[in-house]
Amino acid sequence: MIRCIRRAAAFCLLLLVALLVNAARIQVFEADELDDNPANRRNTIARYDQPRGNILVGDRPVTGNKETGERLSFERTYLHGPLYAPVTGYASQTYGTTLIENAEDAVLSGTDSLLAPLPFWNEFTRGRQPGGDVVTTIRASMQQAAYDGLRGRRGAVAALDPSTGAILALVSTPSYDPERLSGTGSAVTDAWARLNAATSMPMLNRAIRQTYPPGSTFKIVTAAAALDERVVTDADAATDTPSPYVLPGTRTTLPNEARGCEQASLADAIRVSCNTVMAHLGVEVGLEGMVETAERFGFNDSGLRIPSGVARSNFDTDMSDDQLALSSIGQFNTTATPLQMAMVASAVANGGDLRRPHLVDRVTTADGDTVRREGSEAYERPMNPATAVQLQRMMVDVVENGTGSNAAIDGVEVGGKTGTAQHGVDNSGLPYAWFISWARAPDSGRPAVAVAVVVEDAAADRGDISGGGSAAPIARAVMEAALEE
Repeated sequence: MIRCIRRAAAFCLLLLVALLVNAARIQVFEADELDDNPANRRNTIARYDQPRGNILVGDRPVTGNKETGERLSFERTYLHGPLYAPVTGYASQTYGTTLIENAEDAVLSGTDSLLAPLPFWNEFTRGRQPGGDVVTTIRASMQQAAYDGLRGRRGAVAALDPSTGAILALVSTPSYDPERLSGTGSAVTDAWARLNAATSMPMLNRAIRQTYPPGSTFKIVTAAAALDERVVTDADAATDTPSPYVLPGTRTTLPNEARGCEQASLADAIRVSCNTVMAHLGVEVGLEGMVETAERFGFNDSGLRIPSGVARSNFDTDMSDDQLALSSIGQFNTTATPLQMAMVASAVANGGDLRRPHLVDRVTTADGDTVRREGSEAYERPMNPATAVQLQRMMVDVVENGTGSNAAIDGVEVGGKTGTAQHGVDNSGLPYAWFISWARAPDSGRPAVAVAVVVEDAAADRGDISGGGSAAPIARAVMEAALEE
């Protein structure tokens, strides 16, 4: 009898040990897999059981939360949603998150360890803190000026503080209201379907996720290469460029929209935007020199984040001379985001020093205590300081005496470069109008802002007038807003 009791007790002990081992296996080794199982609703319910932290512009939140009275207790709201959609992105209970809502999700949802009172607190308790806040570098007045300037046309604006790399405005139009995607149900799925089916692609962030041929704005990069490589030693001296210019190895002639380009100096070629001179100089610099210069400005960088990922701007690394000539004037396969071209203007304005662009200034707890701050960080030095000084002079001449007069601001030093990019089959599409610029306040030793504007559906009678007429006034409004703060 005692032997049977002992055996039964041993068997029960064995079952208990097996139960404990299985519980440990599930709770320790399979916990993450079970957490991530789509059938597990507990994480989703917990995620929306408390208000999400806010995204701020200046000291004002541009996001909020509302109680739903349902199992997913809180739903995201947006103040001036279309205005700030290219900055915030959306936080949807149905479709997930994008842009800052995605890149800073751990902070906003309260799971980031930075928000915990003690190290490893969240990991130990498997809990979350109240959602933290993300303070952006955006300036409300500049964002509004860019949005109003585009007036719903397809296009984008990116503006930077050249001295720090802080992104001061990031606009893409036409835009959308991310609040329409926040919740669940047929209204959300219908809105998603309509937005994705729209030919104007309102959910496309044209400022950082769309690349365009930069046209003549890229000539600033080519000019930097020509000066740094000593292909041009005197920017005011005549070059040996014929007009028309025959692309190397072909019978194709490259036309000029401007007059007076034959043998024109580099300074004159920038002022009136001579295709022939800049294409010829690009070939003289050579493929290696052009690639190195373009990449120092940020081209071919597929890892740039602000903190959201930025589309890779392209400058081909393997080309024939005729292709290099076209690439040197922003055509062929050369493409750039508006943010990339703002980086080009920023490097010139900042004396050849390019700062890494960033959209987040700091991260705070729900009580306002700063737990992370994003400082100014060096990105590259695309050109010598002396080259930057010469390019500043040339870009000022574009505004004062050339194609960029619509960007002029009384009493303010403004540098700019217009550009028009042809596209479509046989260049049949309406040209993209570009303008890049920078401004320095009177009696200031540092530039206030660098701006890039692209307008997709600009009407144009001739090449660079499109950039000067369609895009330059928008850049001027953004620069004026920057100078007023």
